[in-house]
Formats: sequence, C-alpha cells, structure tokens
Amino acid sequence: MYDIDGALSRLAQAPVPPALDTLEARVLARISAAPPSRTGVGVGVITVAALAIGMASAGIPVAAGTAAPLSPLGPSSPLAPSTLLAGMP
Repeated sequence: MYDIDGALSRLAQAPVPPALDTLEARVLARISAAPPSRTGVGVGVITVAALAIGMASAGIPVAAGTAAPLSPLGPSSPLAPSTLLAGMP
C-alpha cells in the first residue's frame, strides 16, 4: 500500500524548483501574445456554401401540413405510449 502521508510530508520538505518563480510571467506572456491569423480560403468557402444552402432551402415551396387534433386525456391519442408500442390506434 502506498503511504500517502509520507509522500505528502516528503513533498512538503522538498525545495521549491527555481523555475516556478517565473512560471506565472511566462504563462501570461504566452497568453497575451497575438495568435497567428488562420483565416484562409477554406473558411470563406464553407461560409458561402452554408449561406447558399440556407437561401436555397428557404426558397423551396413546401405544401402546407394539416394538424391532427391531439387530446392527451382522450381515448384516441396517437402519441400515447400504449398506442406507440402496440402500433395501432
């Protein structure tokens, strides 16, 4: 079995590595550095394709659907679990 108390006490007695003194400054400098620009032709092509698909799908006429009356407490509910499991109304 691993002695966690002994390991923690050895860790507490160990000297702090000197590299930890500048760790925060290095992390913040890396975060504040400007990221490289990665926009290319691929992003533009995907954007134009998505726009074209959206405009095409909005322009296609669709026949109007008819709504079936639902009565959740009535005997003929097409969405009742017993109706869905049995496969017949």
